[in-house]
Amino acid sequence: MRRALLAITGLAAGTTALVVLKGAPGAGQATPDVPAALAPVAPGGSAAPEPPSPTGSAPGVTPSPRASSKPTPKPSADRSAASRGGTRTSTAPAAPRTTTSAPKVTTRTVTGPSVTYEYGSLQVRITLSGSRIVDATAIGLPLGGQSGQRSDDVQARYSGTSGEVVARQSANLSTVSGATYTSTAYKQSLQAALDKA
Repeated sequence: MRRALLAITGLAAGTTALVVLKGAPGAGQATPDVPAALAPVAPGGSAAPEPPSPTGSAPGVTPSPRASSKPTPKPSADRSAASRGGTRTSTAPAAPRTTTSAPKVTTRTVTGPSVTYEYGSLQVRITLSGSRIVDATAIGLPLGGQSGQRSDDVQARYSGTSGEVVARQSANLSTVSGATYTSTAYKQSLQAALDKA
């Protein structure tokens, strides 16, 4: 019990002396705080005598604070962490982050020329996202009758977001059975649109 009381008293006096030394103008570098568990013990079992106080007071006596025109600076969080064995953190501002974003993909529409064939004329309009075809449709196809039926067959096979044009990404399309003229005109206008794109 006596050892513990002496150790606590020594620690309190040492801490007070350290604060006074750190705050005194022109004071040299102070030694770091030593925890009570690591404080040196004299051979007789009592705590080692503490070093003389800079103010000349007796050991174990708390020196009175000096009157000063400057306030005593408080230890920063970095000093406290370092005295506890922690790591010192840098307070320098972080470098600005540079982010690279992917280039924006542009969507555009290109229309091929009007191609005249056996049953009328047609044009193919394609929509591209970047360089990829995402949609295709034929404009001006004949309506009604047998030529309208052939036009519907060609439109159903080639056009749309899931048609053969989008699947193959080219004008190399298979000919629709029974609609050879319409298929050929579609492919010609499509190729011209791809050449313009």
